[in-house]
Amino acid sequence: MVGSQSANGSHEELAALVNGLDLDDQKKTYLRVRWLGQMNWFAAKARKDQLRFYRFRLVGIIAGLIVPALVLLNTHHAAAATLLAWLTFSISLIGSISIAVESFFNYGGRWKQYRRTSELLKSQGWQFLELTGSYQHFHSHQSAFHHFSVTVEALISEDVEDYLTSVMRDQNKTESSAPTSPSAPASAPPHKG
Repeated sequence: MVGSQSANGSHEELAALVNGLDLDDQKKTYLRVRWLGQMNWFAAKARKDQLRFYRFRLVGIIAGLIVPALVLLNTHHAAAATLLAWLTFSISLIGSISIAVESFFNYGGRWKQYRRTSELLKSQGWQFLELTGSYQHFHSHQSAFHHFSVTVEALISEDVEDYLTSVMRDQNKTESSAPTSPSAPASAPPHKG
Protein backbone atom coordinates (compact mmCIF):
# COMPACT_ATOMS: atom_id res chain seq x y z
CA MET A 1 0.00 0.00 0.00
CA VAL A 2 1.01 3.59 -0.61
CA GLY A 3 1.86 5.79 2.37
CA SER A 4 -0.65 8.27 3.70
CA GLN A 5 -0.87 11.59 1.81
CA SER A 6 -2.90 14.76 2.10
CA ALA A 7 -6.63 14.29 1.62
CA ASN A 8 -6.62 15.63 -1.94
CA GLY A 9 -3.02 15.44 -3.08
CA SER A 10 -1.62 17.75 -5.71
CA HIS A 11 -1.10 16.68 -9.29
CA GLU A 12 2.63 16.38 -8.69
CA GLU A 13 2.17 14.34 -5.50
CA LEU A 14 -0.24 11.96 -7.20
CA ALA A 15 2.01 11.64 -10.25
CA ALA A 16 4.90 10.79 -7.92
CA LEU A 17 2.79 8.12 -6.23
CA VAL A 18 1.89 6.67 -9.63
CA ASN A 19 5.56 6.62 -10.64
CA GLY A 20 6.37 4.69 -7.47
CA LEU A 21 3.89 1.89 -8.13
CA ASP A 22 5.04 -1.56 -9.18
CA LEU A 23 3.43 -1.31 -12.63
CA ASP A 24 4.78 -1.32 -16.17
CA ASP A 25 5.26 2.00 -17.98
CA GLN A 26 2.11 1.64 -20.08
CA LYS A 27 -0.08 1.30 -16.98
CA LYS A 28 1.68 4.21 -15.27
CA THR A 29 1.09 6.30 -18.38
CA TYR A 30 -2.60 5.37 -18.28
CA LEU A 31 -2.77 6.43 -14.64
CA ARG A 32 -1.07 9.77 -15.30
CA VAL A 33 -2.77 10.63 -18.57
CA ARG A 34 -6.22 9.12 -18.34
CA TRP A 35 -7.06 8.94 -14.62
CA LEU A 36 -5.09 11.87 -13.25
CA GLY A 37 -5.53 13.99 -16.40
CA GLN A 38 -9.29 13.47 -16.50
CA MET A 39 -9.67 13.98 -12.75
CA ASN A 40 -7.82 17.30 -12.98
CA TRP A 41 -9.74 18.35 -16.09
CA PHE A 42 -13.09 17.72 -14.38
CA ALA A 43 -11.92 19.54 -11.23
CA ALA A 44 -10.78 22.57 -13.27
CA LYS A 45 -14.04 22.66 -15.23
CA ALA A 46 -16.00 22.40 -11.97
CA ARG A 47 -14.11 25.35 -10.47
CA LYS A 48 -14.57 27.43 -13.61
CA ASP A 49 -18.30 26.74 -13.88
CA GLN A 50 -18.80 27.26 -10.14
CA LEU A 51 -17.27 30.74 -10.43
CA ARG A 52 -19.41 31.52 -13.47
CA PHE A 53 -22.52 30.29 -11.67
CA TYR A 54 -21.81 32.43 -8.61
CA ARG A 55 -20.96 35.53 -10.64
CA PHE A 56 -24.05 35.44 -12.84
CA ARG A 57 -26.36 34.54 -9.97
CA LEU A 58 -24.95 37.23 -7.69
CA VAL A 59 -25.39 39.90 -10.36
CA GLY A 60 -28.99 38.74 -10.87
CA ILE A 61 -29.73 38.65 -7.13
CA ILE A 62 -28.16 42.02 -6.42
CA ALA A 63 -29.97 43.61 -9.37
CA GLY A 64 -33.20 42.03 -8.14
CA LEU A 65 -32.69 43.67 -4.76
CA ILE A 66 -31.70 47.10 -6.09
CA VAL A 67 -34.49 47.53 -8.66
CA PRO A 68 -37.42 47.53 -6.18
CA ALA A 69 -35.56 50.04 -4.00
CA LEU A 70 -35.02 52.30 -7.00
CA VAL A 71 -38.67 51.98 -8.03
CA LEU A 72 -39.75 53.14 -4.55
CA LEU A 73 -37.61 56.27 -4.75
CA ASN A 74 -39.79 59.23 -5.45
CA THR A 75 -38.20 62.33 -6.84
CA HIS A 76 -39.86 65.52 -8.01
CA HIS A 77 -36.99 66.72 -10.16
CA ALA A 78 -37.48 65.85 -13.82
CA ALA A 79 -33.78 65.30 -14.54
CA ALA A 80 -33.36 63.09 -11.47
CA ALA A 81 -36.54 61.16 -12.31
CA THR A 82 -35.28 60.53 -15.84
CA LEU A 83 -31.89 59.42 -14.56
CA LEU A 84 -33.55 57.16 -11.98
CA ALA A 85 -35.80 55.61 -14.64
CA TRP A 86 -32.83 54.84 -16.88
CA LEU A 87 -30.81 53.51 -13.96
CA THR A 88 -33.68 51.24 -12.89
CA PHE A 89 -34.16 50.02 -16.45
CA SER A 90 -30.42 49.35 -16.91
CA ILE A 91 -29.98 47.46 -13.65
CA SER A 92 -33.12 45.44 -14.33
CA LEU A 93 -31.85 44.57 -17.80
CA ILE A 94 -28.39 43.59 -16.50
CA GLY A 95 -29.96 41.36 -13.83
CA SER A 96 -32.30 39.70 -16.32
CA ILE A 97 -29.53 39.10 -18.84
CA SER A 98 -27.30 37.66 -16.12
CA ILE A 99 -29.94 35.17 -14.96
CA ALA A 100 -30.81 34.28 -18.57
CA VAL A 101 -27.17 33.61 -19.50
CA GLU A 102 -26.63 31.43 -16.41
CA SER A 103 -29.83 29.55 -17.11
CA PHE A 104 -28.97 29.06 -20.80
CA PHE A 105 -25.47 27.72 -20.13
CA ASN A 106 -26.58 25.89 -16.95
CA TYR A 107 -23.32 26.63 -15.13
CA GLY A 108 -24.80 25.39 -11.85
CA GLY A 109 -25.74 22.02 -13.27
CA ARG A 110 -22.47 21.66 -15.14
CA TRP A 111 -20.48 22.62 -12.04
CA LYS A 112 -22.21 19.90 -9.99
CA GLN A 113 -21.80 17.28 -12.71
CA TYR A 114 -18.09 18.01 -13.21
CA ARG A 115 -17.48 18.11 -9.46
CA ARG A 116 -19.27 14.79 -8.97
CA THR A 117 -17.21 13.07 -11.66
CA SER A 118 -13.96 14.59 -10.37
CA GLU A 119 -14.68 13.42 -6.83
CA LEU A 120 -15.67 9.92 -7.98
CA LEU A 121 -12.45 9.64 -10.00
CA LYS A 122 -10.44 10.92 -7.04
CA SER A 123 -12.09 8.44 -4.69
CA GLN A 124 -11.43 5.54 -7.04
CA GLY A 125 -7.84 6.64 -7.43
CA TRP A 126 -7.20 6.79 -3.70
CA GLN A 127 -8.88 3.42 -3.18
CA PHE A 128 -6.68 1.96 -5.92
CA LEU A 129 -3.49 3.57 -4.59
CA GLU A 130 -4.22 2.38 -1.04
CA LEU A 131 -5.78 -0.96 -2.14
CA THR A 132 -8.87 -0.26 -0.04
CA GLY A 133 -12.60 -0.21 -0.73
CA SER A 134 -13.43 -2.16 -3.87
CA TYR A 135 -9.69 -2.92 -4.27
CA GLN A 136 -9.11 -4.44 -0.83
CA HIS A 137 -9.30 -8.02 -2.08
CA PHE A 138 -6.44 -7.41 -4.55
CA HIS A 139 -2.93 -8.11 -3.31
CA SER A 140 -1.08 -5.78 -5.67
CA HIS A 141 -1.65 -2.78 -7.91
CA GLN A 142 -0.84 -5.02 -10.85
CA SER A 143 -3.74 -7.35 -10.06
CA ALA A 144 -6.10 -4.42 -9.27
CA PHE A 145 -5.25 -2.40 -12.38
CA HIS A 146 -7.81 -3.97 -14.75
CA HIS A 147 -10.64 -3.41 -12.27
CA PHE A 148 -9.46 0.18 -11.77
CA SER A 149 -9.21 1.01 -15.47
CA VAL A 150 -12.67 -0.46 -16.16
CA THR A 151 -14.11 1.63 -13.30
CA VAL A 152 -12.41 4.83 -14.51
CA GLU A 153 -13.70 4.34 -18.05
CA ALA A 154 -17.21 3.65 -16.74
CA LEU A 155 -17.16 6.89 -14.72
CA ILE A 156 -15.98 8.91 -17.72
CA SER A 157 -18.56 7.26 -20.00
CA GLU A 158 -21.29 7.91 -17.43
CA ASP A 159 -20.35 11.58 -17.35
CA VAL A 160 -20.46 11.81 -21.15
CA GLU A 161 -23.83 10.04 -21.18
CA ASP A 162 -25.22 12.37 -18.49
CA TYR A 163 -23.95 15.40 -20.40
CA LEU A 164 -25.44 14.27 -23.71
CA THR A 165 -28.74 13.41 -22.02
CA SER A 166 -28.95 16.85 -20.42
CA VAL A 167 -28.01 18.58 -23.68
CA MET A 168 -30.69 16.66 -25.56
CA ARG A 169 -33.23 17.34 -22.82
CA ASP A 170 -32.42 21.07 -22.93
CA GLN A 171 -32.55 21.08 -26.73
CA ASN A 172 -35.95 19.37 -26.66
CA LYS A 173 -37.22 21.92 -24.11
CA THR A 174 -36.00 24.77 -26.31
CA GLU A 175 -37.57 23.28 -29.41
CA SER A 176 -40.89 22.60 -27.69
CA SER A 177 -41.08 26.13 -26.26
CA ALA A 178 -40.10 27.84 -29.53
CA PRO A 179 -42.97 29.48 -31.30
CA THR A 180 -44.14 27.57 -34.30
CA SER A 181 -45.24 29.18 -37.53
CA PRO A 182 -48.95 29.04 -38.03
CA SER A 183 -49.95 26.36 -40.44
CA ALA A 184 -51.69 27.31 -43.63
CA PRO A 185 -55.44 26.96 -43.41
CA ALA A 186 -56.75 23.82 -44.93
CA SER A 187 -58.35 24.45 -48.27
CA ALA A 188 -62.06 23.90 -48.34
CA PRO A 189 -63.40 21.32 -50.71
CA PRO A 190 -64.92 22.87 -53.83
CA HIS A 191 -68.55 23.75 -53.39
CA LYS A 192 -70.89 22.03 -55.77
CA GLY A 193 -74.06 23.78 -56.22
